[in-house]
Parts: sequence; C-alpha cells; structure tokens
Amino acid sequence: MKKKMMVMIAILLCSLLLTACAQAPAVPAKADDYVVKIGYTGSLCEAPIHVAAAKGFFEQEGLKVDLIKLAPGTAFEAVTAGKVDAGFGLLASLIQPLSNGLPIKITTGLHTGCDKVLVPNDSSIKTLADLKGKRVGVPSMSSSPIIFAKRALADAGVGVSEKNMEVEFIVFSASDLPLALKNGAVDALAMNDPTAAVAQKEFNLRTLVDSAVTEPYNHQYCCSAYVRESLASDNPEVAAKFTRAVQKASAWIQKNQDETAKIQIDKKWVAGDAAFNAGVLKTYNYIPSVKGAYDAFGVTAKQLQDVGMLDKTVDVEALQKKSFIFLKGVQDTVN
Repeated sequence: MKKKMMVMIAILLCSLLLTACAQAPAVPAKADDYVVKIGYTGSLCEAPIHVAAAKGFFEQEGLKVDLIKLAPGTAFEAVTAGKVDAGFGLLASLIQPLSNGLPIKITTGLHTGCDKVLVPNDSSIKTLADLKGKRVGVPSMSSSPIIFAKRALADAGVGVSEKNMEVEFIVFSASDLPLALKNGAVDALAMNDPTAAVAQKEFNLRTLVDSAVTEPYNHQYCCSAYVRESLASDNPEVAAKFTRAVQKASAWIQKNQDETAKIQIDKKWVAGDAAFNAGVLKTYNYIPSVKGAYDAFGVTAKQLQDVGMLDKTVDVEALQKKSFIFLKGVQDTVN
C-alpha cells in the first residue's frame, strides 16, 4: 500500500511539473538567434523587401531572415496566425484592420505612389467631378485603390458615403478590369501599380488622378513596413534591425530604380519587363520616413471616417498612436 501511494505521488508530481512547463511563457529568442519570417506577395512596390534581401541589407544588420511568399490578400491572416513576423503593406488598407485589432505595429513609411484612377483616352470624363453618376471598376471593396478613389472623389466634391453615394463601384478581378472598361461595363478604373501602369499602356488609358504625382497625395506615404505586435514587444532590437534594413533598401532604390527592377525580374520576385517596371518605380518617392507614414495615417484615417470606411466611433488619434512603434536606433528619415 505504501509503495502504491509513493507511485501515485510521483505521478501527481510529474503531472504538475508538465502542466507548469506547458503554461510557462515562452522565453523570447535572443536578437542574434532570431530568424525573422518576412511575408511578401511579389508586388512591384515591395521592392524594399526584395532589395534588402538581394543587396545584403538584412545581413548588414546582423539579421537572419526567411522570406515567405504569400498569396495576395492573405498577409493579415498570416500575421494573426503567427506565420510571419514582418511585412510590407499599403497604409490605407491597414487602417481598418488595425481598428479591428490586427496585431501589428507600423515601423516606418517606405514610399509614396501606387494608386490611380483611369479612363479611356477618348472618354468625355475629364475630371473626377465628371464621375458623378458613373461606374468605377475596382479590384475589391476594401482594397487600396477603392480607398484612394473614394478619398480623391470626396476631395473633388463627389459623394462617396453610404448616405450620399454618387458613384457606383463594381468589383472585377485585377486582370479583368481593363476588359470591363473596354467593353463598357464600367466608365473608369481604380487600380494600383504595376497592373495600373500596364493597363494604361496596353489599353491607351488616361489618368484622372495618380497618388504618385497628383497633389497632395504625392506627398503622402502609401506603403509602410510593419512587424508583429509580439515581436515589437518581445524583441524590439530585432524589429529595429528589420526596419533599418528596409529603410536602407528604400533609400538605395531611390537612386537605383533601373537596377532594382532588374533585380526583381532576375530573382523572379516580380513579373513583367524590367525597363517598364523601372519607369513605374521612378514615379515613386522612395525616401523612407517614420513621421511621413505617421502623418499620412492620421490624414487617411480621418478621410476614411468621412466616407464611411472607418467607424465613426473610432478615436483616430488614439488609433494612430497605438498603431505605430518608434523604435530605438531607427532614424525618422534615411537618405
């Protein structure tokens, strides 16, 4: 009986120890050991991620990385599931998910540009105001192009809110949008590069507004780098290394667009023609800025509320502060 009791006590102790181990918080890996899982989808403007890997900027920071190819539209799911630690996103499309609890921190803006509203070259539509009562093709109802289009239309005095909608937005796949315009299913397109630039060339389209060159949008950062919230809190040094690397890459791109486009094609990160892609990259401003992204976030979030794409109850200033992290050792702007 005594022996049986001793065995039962031993089993109980082992069980308690295993439970304690299972509940113990994981110890964050040291900065030197951490391998950062970086998600990318293969878009042209993701160039800072591609260049940081190809030109050794991650390595210069002493950072170990694993680049993970993601299907379009799955980045947020990958972050939430812990499959990626860091990535690159269109600022406007991050705002609503962040208000709903997306567990990331934006660390820097990387460049301006990306979004366009296009019409046929022979269209009678000459200005954004002419789009009242017209149909605009978009790749989705939550994409960066529709967000940009709604912002620009609202600024031009066109109603795009739920209570005053003066434009009809119709969803087509990115590849079908130019054909929808050609066949008369829509009167204009809202797209982002490089598909916008390709469609513009192949279908003889005219630009109504371009976030890369049209005031005031050309001064507002469209794309940013982010890290998973837990990485920012547990390993801020790693988050800073990632941010510095992509900032350096972005600044390098500003002076080397032709080589950047060639790298993207040669490494099969981006499809298309290197010379054509370089021409698109040259319309962007690749001067990375933390404050630039922070300021653009505040402007864009307020406009999203005005057009009904962000709940009116959201405290924009609080969301802006919560969504960013200003990391030690990361400069505001890198040239």
